[in-house]
Amino acid sequence: MSNYRNLKVWLQAKDLAVLVYKVTGEGDWSRDFRFKDQIRAAAVSVPSNIAEGEGSGTKPNEIRYLNIAIGSCSEVVTQLIIAHEVGYIPEARAEEIIDQYEHCQAMMKNLIKSKRKT
Repeated sequence: MSNYRNLKVWLQAKDLAVLVYKVTGEGDWSRDFRFKDQIRAAAVSVPSNIAEGEGSGTKPNEIRYLNIAIGSCSEVVTQLIIAHEVGYIPEARAEEIIDQYEHCQAMMKNLIKSKRKT
């Protein structure tokens, strides 16, 4: 069992969750409580699932939770696209955060490949 807090992917996912909290606290988005809560929950789910998998102590569970975290990244990306389209976030800012989530997904996919080899 590894210390998940030392994983670069966990650190990035945690930082992205903090960023989502900050972004969703601004402007019109801050008053759309249901949407704000949904994207925040998905964002927090990413590092939480990485941590849960790493804490499970078994490779199959580690991989399972990484796949769940990848799905949560896709959920956040979808919500960012919608947030842009309804005018809650400028396109450039949404794309910047989306790129970071897609990078995080790629890191998790590589970690899964690595875990399957060992």
